[in-house]
Amino acid sequence: MLIQVPDVLSQDEVVQFRNKLDNTDWVDGKVTAGYQSARVKDNLQLPESNPVAIELGQKVLQALERSPLFIAAALPAKIFPPLFNRYEGGQSFGSHVDNSIRRVQATGEYVRTDLSVTLFLSSPEEYEGGELMVEDTYGMHSVKLPAGHLVLYPSTSLHHVRPVTSGSRVCSFFWLQSMIRSDAHRSLLLNLDVSIQRLGGDVPDHPSLVELTGVYHNLLRLWAEV
Repeated sequence: MLIQVPDVLSQDEVVQFRNKLDNTDWVDGKVTAGYQSARVKDNLQLPESNPVAIELGQKVLQALERSPLFIAAALPAKIFPPLFNRYEGGQSFGSHVDNSIRRVQATGEYVRTDLSVTLFLSSPEEYEGGELMVEDTYGMHSVKLPAGHLVLYPSTSLHHVRPVTSGSRVCSFFWLQSMIRSDAHRSLLLNLDVSIQRLGGDVPDHPSLVELTGVYHNLLRLWAEV
């Protein structure tokens, strides 16, 4: 399941984020890479302890709470604090799979990475290249979204970032542990949720709405890990 979520941040918020990010110090992105990933990772990143990263990460989390589509698609139980990276001057990230478990530096808490998230903070016209390429059972998907939009995809996916040949690609990235471990189950629940909302909008008094909502919650109850 690869889901695009539009307008997580407003354009004013994107400008505020970029003003802060463009005026702070970046380090080698290998600081959060596992052994295999470090061999193919070439980018810049803000450390978890960077005050700007902490401040903006909190604002990303607040923005996610305002996005019904994100909540419905991810059904988050735990979210790793958002991080920030930058690609420029030919930098890229070769094919890899994200680490299965992440430890939050500030708290020591462990997060199972069910879903990976990239929130774009650069407009597509600001840079050349830099597409996020995600491979699944249906082939390779190229993702390059407007600033303020995000993409959500299974952390089990093989993926890479193509070289940025001009300009700068700035993003927030993070992982989350879902209440629903199975990607297939999450997809079914999302499709059912969207169908219920569509039916409620078209035929608000349809008697099946209560029954379908009951099915949704009973499946959630059956599959959820909380």
